[in-house]
Amino acid sequence: MTTARDLMTPNPRCVGENDTLAEAARLMRDLDVGALPICGEDDRLKGVLTDRDIVVGCVAENGDPAEVAVSRLAKGTPIYVEADTAVDQVLDTMARHQIRRLPVIENKRLVGIISQADVARRVPGQRAGEVVEEVSTER
Repeated sequence: MTTARDLMTPNPRCVGENDTLAEAARLMRDLDVGALPICGEDDRLKGVLTDRDIVVGCVAENGDPAEVAVSRLAKGTPIYVEADTAVDQVLDTMARHQIRRLPVIENKRLVGIISQADVARRVPGQRAGEVVEEVSTER
């Protein structure tokens, strides 16, 4: 059975919940990514921060990214899957919640991220296209 572990990019870098948005933006730049998981001091997943979150949630509101903590934008309960989750359930979760980047957890710790690109590269055939389309469709 193919699982989340087979699709994920392992060992993702986290931004700390107490880091500033400016620090997060620099890390995104350095890693050439548009999103980072937010990890708490307890090493647990608190959410996912995107470059768009920084712009819309801080910059557009005249906030100072050098002063605003990442935790201010970590709202709600993060959506994630366990590493041993079957690939069909992973794809359904991404499509249902319109998530472009899905954290993967094992033993309550972040072990990977599944992105649309991972789906496109590793899921055969039409199913990958269906998921990417569903995630990208405005509701």
